[in-house]
Amino acid sequence: MLVIVLDAGHGGYDLGTSGHGLVEKDLALEITLKVKQQLSQHKGISVHLTRANDTFISLLERADIANRLKADYFVSFHHNSGGGTGFESYIFPGLKGTTTAHMQSVLHKKVMAFYEEFGLRDRGEKTADFAVLRETKMPAILLENLFLDATHDAQCLKQSHFINELSQTIAESIIKVI
Repeated sequence: MLVIVLDAGHGGYDLGTSGHGLVEKDLALEITLKVKQQLSQHKGISVHLTRANDTFISLLERADIANRLKADYFVSFHHNSGGGTGFESYIFPGLKGTTTAHMQSVLHKKVMAFYEEFGLRDRGEKTADFAVLRETKMPAILLENLFLDATHDAQCLKQSHFINELSQTIAESIIKVI
């Protein structure tokens, strides 16, 4: 049985970013729950969440959950702000040429193909020393699904059919890489 841990970023008093009436903690949870629903339909996959509601979970607790479950893959869901636009994915630095990097490349390309249909920008496959990537003991990726303060990005994220299709695409991408 493959174990996947999905991490809805932020939560509780930690709002994350916001813009155009969207709040990161809420949108990240919505997408995470939809991805879980999609993945749960597949036999041989056990899906776990770091949070299933609006509660605060520390970064180390998120990694500990995945490590205790001996997860095969960890996916953290976030949204960006700061004047940019588009999609980017992150893995921990120093993993070039590894399984984690290959998984990032496959997942990123598949999700980006969806975003391109809406004229959204590819900000690239990146690395960062984020705690949830550093502290997890399995391949892990952090997805920055568009900018809440960018008008076009936010307009897309406000549409339920867009969120549903994005969630399905992410779920299919996870299945493809595991």
